[in-house]
Amino acid sequence: MQQLIECVPNFSEGRDMNLIKLITNEIESVEGVKLLNVDPGKATNRTVVTFVGTPEAVIEAAFLAIQKAGELIDMSQHKGEHPRMGATDVCPLIPIANISMEETAVYAQKLGERVGKELKIPVYLYEAAQKNKERSNLSVIRAGEYEGFFKKIKLPEWKPDFGPAEFDAKRGATVIGARDFLVAYNINLNTTSTRRANSIAFDVREAGRVMREGNSINGKIITDENGNPKSVPGTLKSVKAIGWYIEEYGVAQISMNLTNINITPVHIAFDEVCNKAHDRGIRVTGSELVGLIPLKAMLDAGKYFLEKQQRSIGVSEKELIKIAVKSMGLDELGPFKPEERIIEYMLRDKADSKLVSMDLVAFADETASESPAPGGGSISAYVGALGASLATMVANLSSHKKGWDDRWKEFSDWAEKGQQCKSELIRLVDADTQAFNKIMNAFGLPKATDEEKAIRKQAIADATKFAIEIPFKVMETAYSSMAVIKAMAEIGNPNSVSDAGVGALCARSAVMGAFMNVRINAAGYDDKAFVNDIVAKGKAIEDKTIALEKEILETVNKKIGL
Repeated sequence: MQQLIECVPNFSEGRDMNLIKLITNEIESVEGVKLLNVDPGKATNRTVVTFVGTPEAVIEAAFLAIQKAGELIDMSQHKGEHPRMGATDVCPLIPIANISMEETAVYAQKLGERVGKELKIPVYLYEAAQKNKERSNLSVIRAGEYEGFFKKIKLPEWKPDFGPAEFDAKRGATVIGARDFLVAYNINLNTTSTRRANSIAFDVREAGRVMREGNSINGKIITDENGNPKSVPGTLKSVKAIGWYIEEYGVAQISMNLTNINITPVHIAFDEVCNKAHDRGIRVTGSELVGLIPLKAMLDAGKYFLEKQQRSIGVSEKELIKIAVKSMGLDELGPFKPEERIIEYMLRDKADSKLVSMDLVAFADETASESPAPGGGSISAYVGALGASLATMVANLSSHKKGWDDRWKEFSDWAEKGQQCKSELIRLVDADTQAFNKIMNAFGLPKATDEEKAIRKQAIADATKFAIEIPFKVMETAYSSMAVIKAMAEIGNPNSVSDAGVGALCARSAVMGAFMNVRINAAGYDDKAFVNDIVAKGKAIEDKTIALEKEILETVNKKIGL
């Protein structure tokens, strides 16, 4: 259960990639850190870097990067469209796995203290790392930008949290904090007008716009009883936005920070900007992501746009991402490569998908080789995946069958269930081989001393249990897929009923084959209570599968008729 945090420093240089490479070299020099993405912007003259790792490794890498950026970047010469105040303008830490926001905030404070003390750079804490909530908002801290901070830093209320209260003309100041996952997202417009882009940004951003008399941009600002300006909130919660003109692309954009994509997802932000732009006679032509995005955000977007078309959402992960990219025009300004922009894909270990990444011939050749893995367990999982795939195919064909238009949602739901089973079974193809390798590695451990013997014995027991649980999961998942197969045999497109029948044969083979692996692996496991329980459960699943397969085949053969 390794703790992982992400770090997304923004450096005030987006044009000299040799300089950026020197900074990222510092990050990559730290063991326990993986550099995920480097996203430069010429117009903003800013580069967003994303890396992930264990907490101590991440703050070491961040410190080295801040140090190097301070050496290489001269803020007195910096020009760019994006608000900024330092060579390393902002450096957020984001909890990713097995770590709380509170724990992440402590690491941000440690990093800020070290930067201020050792590098003598003024440091401001923000978001969860900042105890004073009056100065926890990044835009409030950065107000006045680099040019205004020579005076601002002298104000008592703007004394840095760490480092000297003297503004460094070359390096500027740095903001370090801990926050939730933020998606930086720009939406492209068919206008060059910054003012019109700003109007749309004010329409949608949570902070909205200042109220003025007569709703005129030149009208007098309306204030409350305390003299503070009143505002009209925008339509999107957890969204910050401004409009700007990007000379590099020759268009204006709405530049957005989506601070909680569970509240306002990317696809909702995109559609709302489309609506508000349309109201002002402007069209959205596409959009771009800055940095990385979670996989779920892309899958949810794909499903959203398919549902708007009344099309089945039970399609592959790859197809959902393609729909999301095309619907939001994420490839308008340049290619959108999922393997480089989706955080889970960047973290994925290729060794975990060695088998399923092979083509069919290579997979068959690997199975037929003299190596004992992949064996019956992996093949059972793959056969089960094929059965679930056939059922999903029937559901998708049925969802857009002529004359069945009003049933698209019914079949979409079945297809989505089939895809879930298929995806899990594909994952288990490699997991079964990994289980075998765990056992081999455990048997290879040294056993010279009593302590080594105890460690080896426990490792063998843990690996054996894992090797029992994986094929049992294959059994459970393949059996679950039979609900989809049965439904498609009964109510699916009658022209594809034989495909449902083949799916049932595959599911039964997967269950029975996996059960053989459960039993043969369980034979060498000492915990007899566990063995008796899982074998009894496996036998029950096998019996139900055989009975259900018989029922499905009777339906299929009756419909075929010959």
